[in-house]
Amino acid sequence: MTESISVIRKRADFLAANRGLRVARPGFVLLANPNGERGKRYGITVTKRIGNAVVRNRIKRRFRELLWAALPDGGLPDHDHILIARDGAIERDFGKLREELSVALQRAADGKGDPPRRRPSRGPRKGPRK
Repeated sequence: MTESISVIRKRADFLAANRGLRVARPGFVLLANPNGERGKRYGITVTKRIGNAVVRNRIKRRFRELLWAALPDGGLPDHDHILIARDGAIERDFGKLREELSVALQRAADGKGDPPRRRPSRGPRKGPRK
């Protein structure tokens, strides 16, 4: 019997995943964070910046299929896996996304995350305000 994979639904769990390992790929960003013996869980984030509702739902369906196929064998045990869509996700070939996800999961398993994102500084503006 295979281990069941559950869906993350609480905002607090999505926010907690930001403290975990981050692996960026052209179509998405994978966040992997230990979840304290809750098994393999996944979540998908697609912001309105990506496109309209039709585009966002299509990306979510594609990501869900990718995760269902990859997590049973390649997912980290007792971790939350969050996929955050990037701008080019809808145009990317499904096979290419599958390869990128397997590489990202392997990098996460090896502990090779990308450096954390830097927020733009909110310093004083340059030039006169009008």
